[in-house]
Amino acid sequence: MQKKLSTLPFKGTPEQEAQLKEVIKAHLDDPGAVMPVLQKAQDIYGYLPIEVQAMIAEGLNVPMEEVYGVSTFYSQFSLTPKGEYTISVCLGTACYVKGSGDIFDKLSERLGIGSEECTEDGKFSLTACRCIGACGLAPVLTINEEVYGRLTVDDVDDILAKYL
Repeated sequence: MQKKLSTLPFKGTPEQEAQLKEVIKAHLDDPGAVMPVLQKAQDIYGYLPIEVQAMIAEGLNVPMEEVYGVSTFYSQFSLTPKGEYTISVCLGTACYVKGSGDIFDKLSERLGIGSEECTEDGKFSLTACRCIGACGLAPVLTINEEVYGRLTVDDVDDILAKYL
């Protein structure tokens, strides 16, 4: 699955940029520095927009292709911002056969975003995941750390209302 780039404008702060430059400086002479710098950059910004990747490539004096390749290869990295509330719908086998695909589709429709996207107001992001180990509660979704199980499509509006 190819990762999506963010369609929201980049909103980095001078403080975040200063933090990133310190991280880059600390790893300047380390072989294989791209991975740890990307990890710290994601901690700083919450995701890895192309602007941040460019700063890393320039700062470490490595090709942009290398930075982009690492950031798109590893599932721990996100190229899109996360919302205040990250909704993750399990599409593992047990959840899927009990209707989690329809729940995901309803959430996507209600929020006006697709997988790995964030609402324009920054309130919600939506992602699909594989098994979260709560098969007995299938179908399951999480919002941040809160787990919702034994769901139907009709539950979506009530769940979202708690966060609006």
